[in-house]
Amino acid sequence: MATTASFDVSTGADLQEVDNAVNQALKEIAQRYDFKGTHCTIAFDRDKAVLRLSADDEYRMNALQDVLQGRMVKRGVPLRNLDAGALEQGTGQSVRRTITLTQGIPADAARKIVKAVRDAGLKKVQASIQGDEVRVSGPSKDDLQAAMALLRGQDFGVELKFGNYRG
Repeated sequence: MATTASFDVSTGADLQEVDNAVNQALKEIAQRYDFKGTHCTIAFDRDKAVLRLSADDEYRMNALQDVLQGRMVKRGVPLRNLDAGALEQGTGQSVRRTITLTQGIPADAARKIVKAVRDAGLKKVQASIQGDEVRVSGPSKDDLQAAMALLRGQDFGVELKFGNYRG
C-alpha cells in the first residue's frame, strides 16, 4: 500500500519574539542621544499583530524604524512579513506609521504557490490551500524535497516556513 508524504507551507512571526524586539528597541531609544527629549513610541497590539510607531518628524520615524528592524533581525523575526503602512501626519509635526505582521499566507500568494508546484511538473505532487497554509503532498519524498527547493527559490512576498513534514 503506497503512502503519501506531505508537508505544510506557512508563514508568520513568533509574537513573543516581536514583543521582545519591541521592548529592546524601546530601551535603546530611551538611551540613545539622538532620541533624547523626543516623543518616539512603539506600541504593539498582540491580538491584532499590529505595531504602531509615532515620532516627532519623518527623520526620527526612519531612525525609529531602523532600530526596530535591527532588533527584529537579531530576534529572528522575518522582515518580509512586515507590511509598513503609509506615513500619516499627526498633530503638529508628529508622524505615525502602522506596521502589520503577516501571520498567514495571503490568498493570492497561496494561489501562486499552488500554481508554481503544479507548473513544476513534479510527478503526482499536489498542492492544496487549507486556510492560511498550503499543504503539498505526494508519494515520493524526493519529489517533495524538490518542491521545497522550488518554493525556496521563488519570491512570493512572504517568508515561507516548511513544517509538519510527514513521511
